[in-house]
Amino acid sequence: MIGQMLEGRYRIDAPIARGGMSMVFRGVDTRLDRPVAIKVMDPKFASDRQFLTRFELEARAVAKLKHPSLVAVYDQGIDGDHPFLIMELVEGGTLRELLRERGPMPPQAVRAVAEPVLAAVGVAHAAGLVHRDIKPENVLISDSGEVKIADFGLVRAVASANITSDSVILGTAAYLSPEQVTSGNADARSDVYSAGVLIFEMLTGRTPFSGDTSISIALQRVEKDVPAPSRFIAGVPPEFDELVAHATAREPAHRFADATEMAGELRRIARELQLPGYRVPAPQDSAEHLSAKFRVGPTPAPHAAPAYTGGATEMTTRIPADPPTVQVPPQHQHTRVMTAAREIPPEYAPQPPANPRPGPPNSGYPSEFIEDRGKSRRTVLVWLGIVVTLALLLGVGGWWLGVGRYEAVPSIAGLDTQRAVAALQAAGFETETKNKASDIIPVGNVVGTDPPAGSKVVKGSTVAVLVSSGKPKVPEITAGQDVNTVNEAIRDAGLTPVDAGEVGSSAPKGSVAKVEPGPGTVLPAGGTVKVYRSSGSQPVKLPDVRGKTEEEARAALQSAGISVTSTRTQFDAKVKSGQVVGTDPAAGTMVDSGKGVVLILNDAIEMPNVIGDNVASARAELQALGLQVSVRQLASNDSSIVISQSTAPGGNVEAGSTVTLVALP
Repeated sequence: MIGQMLEGRYRIDAPIARGGMSMVFRGVDTRLDRPVAIKVMDPKFASDRQFLTRFELEARAVAKLKHPSLVAVYDQGIDGDHPFLIMELVEGGTLRELLRERGPMPPQAVRAVAEPVLAAVGVAHAAGLVHRDIKPENVLISDSGEVKIADFGLVRAVASANITSDSVILGTAAYLSPEQVTSGNADARSDVYSAGVLIFEMLTGRTPFSGDTSISIALQRVEKDVPAPSRFIAGVPPEFDELVAHATAREPAHRFADATEMAGELRRIARELQLPGYRVPAPQDSAEHLSAKFRVGPTPAPHAAPAYTGGATEMTTRIPADPPTVQVPPQHQHTRVMTAAREIPPEYAPQPPANPRPGPPNSGYPSEFIEDRGKSRRTVLVWLGIVVTLALLLGVGGWWLGVGRYEAVPSIAGLDTQRAVAALQAAGFETETKNKASDIIPVGNVVGTDPPAGSKVVKGSTVAVLVSSGKPKVPEITAGQDVNTVNEAIRDAGLTPVDAGEVGSSAPKGSVAKVEPGPGTVLPAGGTVKVYRSSGSQPVKLPDVRGKTEEEARAALQSAGISVTSTRTQFDAKVKSGQVVGTDPAAGTMVDSGKGVVLILNDAIEMPNVIGDNVASARAELQALGLQVSVRQLASNDSSIVISQSTAPGGNVEAGSTVTLVALP
């Protein structure tokens, strides 16, 4: 949609962010010539009249709200298959991007973000509106330090759509209140709950609940209370623990009544703790800042032809008695006034010379002097011509060396790869394509160029077309690689390498031992990857891991710089089935760090309790576990009841061994 005009007025320039229901673009209101943010909803909503009605009503309601921390709504409409919302463009970034860049925030910074957000949401609550989706992605921070909340009413508009299933949880799972999960209902106290979770995340750098799916995350808050932030990070004042606990009470009646009441409590805590003032910094590497580099420039208006093109003016036109009025079209920005010429009176006409002479006048000087002066003039003119020619050559040469041989790299934002390559080649550059990770540009689309658009480079040089490879992944890295090579690979993947120090490893000393997180892990753009350097093999004492689970044993050995090469099984009556019996070499042995060991796991069978079962079912259960069964009874009868077993329930039995049962009658 880059370059498209919505309703003939709003031009889409560059993408900023993408969500499940919409896409946000940087754009320009061409009528008022001001930058705007354009939220374009998914085309599937265009045919849903119920959604469009709710979308319009919500936009009107939010547009009436007035608060400096509310993102202003300018316009709303539908262009073809694209319902859209025109909003204030906040030049800066989101709270999510700031948390990624800087991690947990101190109390004074949390207060500086949360207080304006709560004040703005409180204005909406007073007007009967509920946000329903308070989260870091919807909190915007401008380059001047302003904090604003966006996206009021969109969740309710989507909820009204006929295409939305009743079983779908609307909102972001990590911030939903318990009542939104169980019944789908939301009021001002639901926003208070989400704001409490938001403050928890700002203080700790994480959300209170985690899980494999959105459903599992959402359901946890129905059964569990949000923990105190001080459990996860030291130094959080108890007053903030109490604020979060009050805001995130599972029962809505136990929370703050609305955001205004919560904001008042936050101000009271700030006074009590004497929190200093704080100016919230905007994230540096934000999607909005990236989009600003790829704006589509306005098309220049054609220049009017100059009014005067000749070398002389014929002044013979007479001025009419009543000159006609000239109507200037309103679209022209410049008005040119032209006055007709008057006839020149005879007394002002130029007169010919009184005594014209074909040759030079008689000056009274000797003729020899006149000839010498002519020669001198010719010499001066020749030298003047030489100097001018040299100056021109030097000027042209200097221009070529300094400016002429350089060309600006054109902007290719919004083009596909083929058109981007063609545009660069048309500008006189050689091209190559490189992959570049991106959080917002879809896979296969053009991210930009290297060097970036606008850079002056030598004509004919190579410019790389950067094609999105999707969200950044930790590249494939093996132990023993050169550290600089690995760091460069991580940077090429759109991530940030961090030196994590040395660990024992079989890899050569000074080379890469490992990276965390491991290869293939998906991270946000600019995420950090720890790079561990090998300190070489050093003798270490093999730790005792007997009685641990396999995962615990592997972690203990890895922390000692020892890897597990393989596993084998062995029966042990004293260790639980599946736990570690020992290692090969044995615990206490001195081995080189980085050297592999064999982990020995107990293959014992845990004896089930079959007392009270009939003989037939007890025998079947034990034989299914790989055990032999011997039954002692007065008469052979499968219906007899087992009254004792040779191995107590929960005891270890070696596979293939015989278990004796006693049954009656």
